[in-house]
Amino acid sequence: MRTATLISALFLTAVGSTDLTAKELTAIPEIEMVDVSGGTFVMGLDESVAEHSYETPEHQVTLSDFRIGKFEVTQKLWVAVMGDNPSSVKGDDLPVESVSWNDVQLFIEKLNKMTGRKYRLPTEAEWEYAAKGGNKSAGYIYIGGNNPDSETWNFNNSESKSHKVGILIPNELGIYDMGGNVQEWVNDWYGHYSEKAQKNPKGAKKSDIGKIIRGGCFSNLPEYNKPGYRFVSNPNFKCPYIGFRLAE
Repeated sequence: MRTATLISALFLTAVGSTDLTAKELTAIPEIEMVDVSGGTFVMGLDESVAEHSYETPEHQVTLSDFRIGKFEVTQKLWVAVMGDNPSSVKGDDLPVESVSWNDVQLFIEKLNKMTGRKYRLPTEAEWEYAAKGGNKSAGYIYIGGNNPDSETWNFNNSESKSHKVGILIPNELGIYDMGGNVQEWVNDWYGHYSEKAQKNPKGAKKSDIGKIIRGGCFSNLPEYNKPGYRFVSNPNFKCPYIGFRLAE
């Protein structure tokens, strides 16, 4: 079931570093979340279709219920929380980008203090399950369908730039832009997959390689919008192709 959570909480922010009496009220924009019913699915890719060995082997994963952002976090929301906009191309309804994994942790910490919620990044398993449509999956080749040029912003149709969130059709769960637009940080450290069945996996405890990034982006070829593809980078890395979405 899809739900929209309207965060109407107001918070006080000090103006200036020493003047603690001057205050201003700032409203947090609407944050829409999608309820994802838990279930069991096959995570990863078969060796015959995998782009890299670290996307294999396929393995069974069982997840509990969770909630995930209907849209990628926008620049409007980022600015309301952080007070600045690091994005290379500006626009309130464009996904925020040029943010590192570590930057995102600071954003979430502030957002949770403002709202009293427990927002976080999705785990890699949650992200892939949601991208595949959860228990409503139609078994598409790409995220949201079998024609990546109608469901995702990619090299063929993006004009080499990000686009307003929610323009293209959503996937089976009503989630937008999980393929294309910008790639998305997830919570997990990189780790090799195991063939063993798992329940609510959270990734490696630590990795010298970095944090996982999921989904294709506006500059990628369409094939990178398959739900099993995974990428990795240093948690301090930032570029115009990477943003994120929230989970609870």
